[in-house]
Amino acid sequence: MILTRRARPAAILFASVAALALAAAPAFAEDATKPAAQPAPAPAAQAPAAPAAAPEISVDGQPITQEDLDAVAQEIGPNLSPQLSPAKRQDVIINAAINLRLAANEAEKQKVMDDATLQKKLAFYRQRILIDALISKVSKEAATDEAIKKAYEEQIVQKMPVQDEVHARHILVANEDDAKKVEARLKAGEDFAKIAKEVSKDPGSADQGGDLGWFTKDRMVKEFADAAFNMKPGEVSQPVKTQFGYHVIKLEDRRRQQPPSLEQYKSQLGEFVAQQAQQKFFADLRAKAKIVAPAPAADATPAPAPGGDMQMPDAGQPDGGDQGQPAPAPAQ
Repeated sequence: MILTRRARPAAILFASVAALALAAAPAFAEDATKPAAQPAPAPAAQAPAAPAAAPEISVDGQPITQEDLDAVAQEIGPNLSPQLSPAKRQDVIINAAINLRLAANEAEKQKVMDDATLQKKLAFYRQRILIDALISKVSKEAATDEAIKKAYEEQIVQKMPVQDEVHARHILVANEDDAKKVEARLKAGEDFAKIAKEVSKDPGSADQGGDLGWFTKDRMVKEFADAAFNMKPGEVSQPVKTQFGYHVIKLEDRRRQQPPSLEQYKSQLGEFVAQQAQQKFFADLRAKAKIVAPAPAADATPAPAPGGDMQMPDAGQPDGGDQGQPAPAPAQ
């Protein structure tokens, strides 16, 4: 018998199976807390030993397979103490599988299966197992590379707003007189980045020569943004006054913002495509079936229709964008 994770007719047994297994008779492996016997050194020319074969396990002539052990491990593994050594952990899993087989065999002898309530439970769990497998199949068949790429074009490229962005530097000073001094030094040919490091009052960008990286217009206060986005690459502005002081801006470059890459959203897009396929699958099944059911409650929230929009989190800056320098100030 192979146990399935979602089917839990033996939930009570599994709740205590780890303790029973730890106390079970002959252990299959020594605890790591006990000193291990030291193996004799192998001759230098000896070939590496082949890995030991998995132990043969059976109960009353019925074999317990590796698949059985894997299923039990999946069920009780998360509840086992992380302090157990790998050997003792395997010991617990083996004994749990034995206990499960013993209990199942005894249940068969006592004809527990004949109980009507249990039959209903088994029918329900069978449906759950089947639907899990079916939905997994539908999702896997739907979430192909082509479907994900199509969703990327429809949900990301076409719906995400594309803006202009600029790459600029600035020097922030306290008053107009200081700004004019900066202008005079720039006209004399001094390097913009050098002056920014010396006099700029913006702690976030001064050490980087006033570099603000790439930014869109909505990330800056209006006066600063208007000035920067009306400049051409290479230009230096007149002093621009904001609530933070006076800025002298140098525009390095400008470009059209690119949408985030497919790879950045691939996992979310795969889930989105799978969910859309599941919704359509059930809608098609219901359309073909003759269903008798009470009308939905008046305040019931309708299920989302197939073909809906993907919920998109903030994609952040595209590759090669913001270098992490803070803007002079966020837009108020």
